[in-house]
Amino acid sequence: MENYVVVTLLGYLFGCLQASYILGMLLKKVDIRTLGNGNAGASNTVVVFGWKYGVAVGLLDIGKAIMSIIVIKLLLRNILSPEQTPFFLYLNGLSVILGHNYPFYMGFKGGKGTASLIGMLSAIDYRIAILGIAAIVAITLTTDYIALGAISLVVLFVVSTFYFGYSKGCIVIAIILAVLSIYNHRKNIVNIIQKKETGLRSTMKKKETA
Repeated sequence: MENYVVVTLLGYLFGCLQASYILGMLLKKVDIRTLGNGNAGASNTVVVFGWKYGVAVGLLDIGKAIMSIIVIKLLLRNILSPEQTPFFLYLNGLSVILGHNYPFYMGFKGGKGTASLIGMLSAIDYRIAILGIAAIVAITLTTDYIALGAISLVVLFVVSTFYFGYSKGCIVIAIILAVLSIYNHRKNIVNIIQKKETGLRSTMKKKETA
């Protein structure tokens, strides 16, 4: 039980390091959740502040998930068996994303966890990370919508977790994260259907001419 508590709590606290919110308050003196689509994450940062800030936020969100999982690996390396380790890493990744999406000091209103999921996959299994990154880049560039890229990432995450022989517990966590991501992108999906969603290319053009 102690291992579960440590893994979950540490992951949540890492996830609460909300880069878009912190950078927005420090550098722009504004709560990013009051701008754009109201989301505290890398994609909205690109739309509101430009691609440079968006890239910085994305890298920080990826990094915090990687760091959390590295810490867990070090803390539990002599405690968990090789068979147990993947589940606890998945659990830690889930906790990071929950911290990112629902940070306690922001009234539990944060981001959508896409960048942190990429960090989680990068730290756990490079094969799934490479497939996921390829999917999100390809779908985003093809459709012009980051939300569809993010959804393709989580769907592939579930399929890859199953394909590479991870445990049922890991598969369940992958499904939870996929459902959570799709739910958090529901407004984007509606906007895409209604042709109201801001495309990546139009966002980049606006920032270049601003």
